[in-house]
Amino acid sequence: MAERNTPIYERIAPVPERLWDKGAGLDALLEGAREPFVLRGLVADWPLVAAGREGARAARRYLLDHARDRAFKVSIGPPGHDGRLFYDADMAMNFRVGTGKLGDIFAGLDKAEELGDIRTVYLASIDIPSHFDGLDEANRIDLGARDLLKSIWIGTRTRIAAHNDFPDNLACCAVGRRRFTLFPPHQFSNLYLGPIDNTPAGRVVSMVDFDAPDLAAHPRFVDALAAAQTVELEPGDAIFIPSMWWHHVEGLEDFNVLVNYWWRRSPAWLGQPQDALHHAILAIRDLPDADKAIWRVMFDHYVFDNGAHVTDHIPEPARGILAPLTPESAGRLRAFLLRMLSR
Repeated sequence: MAERNTPIYERIAPVPERLWDKGAGLDALLEGAREPFVLRGLVADWPLVAAGREGARAARRYLLDHARDRAFKVSIGPPGHDGRLFYDADMAMNFRVGTGKLGDIFAGLDKAEELGDIRTVYLASIDIPSHFDGLDEANRIDLGARDLLKSIWIGTRTRIAAHNDFPDNLACCAVGRRRFTLFPPHQFSNLYLGPIDNTPAGRVVSMVDFDAPDLAAHPRFVDALAAAQTVELEPGDAIFIPSMWWHHVEGLEDFNVLVNYWWRRSPAWLGQPQDALHHAILAIRDLPDADKAIWRVMFDHYVFDNGAHVTDHIPEPARGILAPLTPESAGRLRAFLLRMLSR
């Protein structure tokens, strides 16, 4: 990792010991949180964490005991791969993606350990309920009434380029160690983002190699580092990553397991902002500058400002989608957009 010019910050949540067991303390910390923080030992009592303390093979046996008989998606690096799941020189992916039974994948890891030939193997964002039976119930965390997406990340030493996610994220280090480097949302221009439509895992990523940054090509990365917060998580630790915060993630051991929980602050029936960005690129970006300036003001009026001045002059029953959206009006708007996009 590149040397930083600022102290490394770690936010320890100020809660009484084990208060989060009842859910109330953790729920209160997460409600409305817009800054990252670390919870040491949050999931230290998980059986998965206990298995990992016995060793990598014990952790894999524990996971296999809960795995469903189905295919798992896995990313595999070629010989000599350095764990950085990224682009190659031609902007294709520098790893291949396949599927296999978890037992077969783990058998390959066992053999590689015996031969001392650990290659990059990464099972990313595996949905826990659909791929494991009883794993979530045995390794539980109370996140209240949130509608959760529960995922597990399993792999060897890896480096995942800085990216962000729309949902909030509570990431729990279960096996091995992980290093997180976080940047506030506004630092995106200093991270030198890559293509939107060709990404390693569906989210745009920083093109900077954090282990060997090319500051001649990426001079503003120095400013990003000045705003960075970095922490290493031990087994049982967790980190809260707010929506839209950029995070670079490294698996630091030969075998690492992370469990994370995503949830939206907005209803699931609302659209994805990323889709709106794609549509704006299609419809607005390449207009003449004078036209773009008009549309910028229109977006401010209808989307970003969106005050009473937008609708007060319209009879309330006639405001349509200018009124606060409901599941029904959002569904009608989505159907309208689908019709327009399919013309």
